[in-house]
Amino acid sequence: MPSSSLGRHPRLDEWLAIGTDGRVLVRTGKVDIGQRISTALAMIAAEELDIHPDRIDVSRTATGVDPDEGVTAGSASMEQSGNAIRAAAATARRCMLAQAAETLDVDAESLEVEDGLVQSRQTNRSVTYAELQGGKPFGIAVDPDARTTARRRIVGTAATPRFMGDIVSGRYRFVHDLTLPGMLHARVVRPPHYDAALVELDDEAVAGLGETRLVRDGSFLAVADADEYRAIRAAERIATASVWDPERGIEPQDVYERLTENERASLPVIDGSPVDAPPQALGDPPAEAAATLEARYEKPYLMHGSIGPSAAMALFRDGRLEIRSHSQSVYFLRDSISEALELKPENVQVIHMPGAGCYGHNGADDAAFDAALIACALPGVPVLLKWTREQEHAWEPYGTCMAMKLRASLDDRGTVISWSHESYGDTFNMRPRAGPGGAGPARLLASRYRAQPAPRFVPRPAMDRHMGIHRNLDPIYEFADRRLVKNLVRDLPLRTSALRTLGAFANVFAIECFMDELAEAANADPAQFRLRHLRDPRARETLKAAADLLASRPMPPGRGRGLGFARYKNAQAYAAVGVEVEVTDAAEIALHRMAIAADAGEVADRAGLVAQMEGGALQAASWTLYEEVTFDSGGVTSRDWETYPVLRFDNVPEVETVLLDRPGAPFLGAGEASSGPTGAAIGNAVYDAAGLRLRRMPFTPDAIRAAAMADD
Repeated sequence: MPSSSLGRHPRLDEWLAIGTDGRVLVRTGKVDIGQRISTALAMIAAEELDIHPDRIDVSRTATGVDPDEGVTAGSASMEQSGNAIRAAAATARRCMLAQAAETLDVDAESLEVEDGLVQSRQTNRSVTYAELQGGKPFGIAVDPDARTTARRRIVGTAATPRFMGDIVSGRYRFVHDLTLPGMLHARVVRPPHYDAALVELDDEAVAGLGETRLVRDGSFLAVADADEYRAIRAAERIATASVWDPERGIEPQDVYERLTENERASLPVIDGSPVDAPPQALGDPPAEAAATLEARYEKPYLMHGSIGPSAAMALFRDGRLEIRSHSQSVYFLRDSISEALELKPENVQVIHMPGAGCYGHNGADDAAFDAALIACALPGVPVLLKWTREQEHAWEPYGTCMAMKLRASLDDRGTVISWSHESYGDTFNMRPRAGPGGAGPARLLASRYRAQPAPRFVPRPAMDRHMGIHRNLDPIYEFADRRLVKNLVRDLPLRTSALRTLGAFANVFAIECFMDELAEAANADPAQFRLRHLRDPRARETLKAAADLLASRPMPPGRGRGLGFARYKNAQAYAAVGVEVEVTDAAEIALHRMAIAADAGEVADRAGLVAQMEGGALQAASWTLYEEVTFDSGGVTSRDWETYPVLRFDNVPEVETVLLDRPGAPFLGAGEASSGPTGAAIGNAVYDAAGLRLRRMPFTPDAIRAAAMADD
């Protein structure tokens, strides 16, 4: 499968380099944020080059040095970087074997490679990769059709994740741990909520800061000090001494009501892509319908919930700005910051450095811009900026709340003959990205508060296939008559952007819960009902594998089971999830078992793929049962782990995962495939256990009691 990354970076030297010591440097534009992509890429390169993975180094992505592969998002790293590096390594091997044949004066077909040593069966003479290519550029293009190896001595085998030893031993360095000569520690002082503006700052408090430096740009306030504790205390002092004009604050509202009543841009979705045309009105059910069902499902605002708050280091010196950030989109961030600060992009370098997992667009990009503003005000001094836990919870961009309205009709054989699905939500596409009208700076938080603020950015509907609100809106099932509509809703209260899966979590949750409701109306087994509407053999095999795994043990009394299935974006990994739950007397949902089946094409890093599937499922379980951003007129109120609870160890189920490996098949993006099926599986299992159909997340005890009372 040709990689889109190769179209932007066709030269082999942009992807691979052989050192004079024989080590191989692999360059990638995809950053490692804990998903083990560096491990998988090293295994792919090692397999193609026939060299031990320990002799492969994978770069930490830096602008101007490594290929620009856009954002590390959308479960696209293996499809893009994985396939690009496989083709690059195969091209490099072919090139070096041709050189070896000439050097050894033998036929290339007689050559064999073992760990970078090239030998001829004809003469027994040998030459190494280092001797052939060490320290020299290849000077050729990657051949996307280069013949790749059929061997599987490395790919698909057990591998220790890169950096794991340092993480376990405490030697690993996150961006938060940076220590540089003369470095200052910085903190930002935030307003009470989005629309507040600074009107007064007490002069006496400023004079009392001592060695601590104050940076002010309009309503953007920050302090910096060589001592981190003094910086923290100074931020507290300035926060107390600041007077803010609250303006109107956040208007109290029922967001679920607003989702379907506010002004919105509505577009039909055909084959996964929006069409710039008015959507078809929802008509009457087909005359031949034996039954027609309707349901509305809802999801609250969700935060990324990174365990470590966002951080960044910035240094402005001699007109050049260097930033170290845990951003997922270092090139987009560079371009937006350079535009905001009126610097040439080549004078800004963003270097990825690990931070807390972010699962999308959390506070990392905003923290990088905060650090850049402070560093530019204090040139020549490295500045390490950290957000507080309260700031992370209250100021990161959230995943939007959503509502999904579904209607379907069944014929007298229990087959779906008509399907309608409308999804409503705010934008998922607010990553800083340069564009007309200052679109990049406008999407950076601090730009709102500078003396010369960036113009407010008004997002337009995302039109790419399976993007934003309409990701996985189009069901994978064979429904001949389908009406699909995305609704980008305006004037909702909270700042939103990309969160893991974008709209897919909510859409798959709605589709798969509704499939269970339809199966009940058709008097059919839920798994068999799905299989009746699935033609894709890989989809069928994945669903059967999860159902069989879940049914492989008897279920104790008082519990219920549920299934969920989807193919991520209808083009990437297939995932089916089965869940076994119990609804306790305290109206709490206890997770007992989770059975996952996945088909992600050829498996490179087996343990990494399992970790991605299980991690995505557990995060989705947390979203489904616990998580919800709350707010009032004074701002966001869920500012800690008590007011924003997450899944804890006491409710982590036993998890079993089976991978359907497809040797030789293209890599399929897998990191977000299990999330939507998990939410639906839990909802379906609760209905099986307690007869309660929960359609609004999270499934808290209060929600369960309310559903039970309504059912009575």
